[in-house]
Amino acid sequence: MLSSSSLSSSALGIPTDEEQATGLERKVMKALEKGLDPYSMFPPKRHAGTKEDPNIVPSITDKRIVGCICEEDNSAVIWFWLHKGEPQRCPSCGAHYKLVPHQLP
Repeated sequence: MLSSSSLSSSALGIPTDEEQATGLERKVMKALEKGLDPYSMFPPKRHAGTKEDPNIVPSITDKRIVGCICEEDNSAVIWFWLHKGEPQRCPSCGAHYKLVPHQLP
């Protein structure tokens, strides 16, 4: 006779995400359990936005489109391409952004 504690939840009903995840989904779930941020889903760390302390933008390619809300109460977003290399400025407010390489799990 089997006790209920030896059965997985999948034997009792619908399996959990953790029980049925495979491949890349499983890697992402394991990374999130460890507190890592494989797809930059967590809110970014605040930076001053100066040339010496630019806002960091992770990317898996050499360029990425960035949206800057120049003022806190502004509803307009200024979009621009950010390229790998030196920090670049927002064309509207002058805040600095820097593209950094990011590896997927």
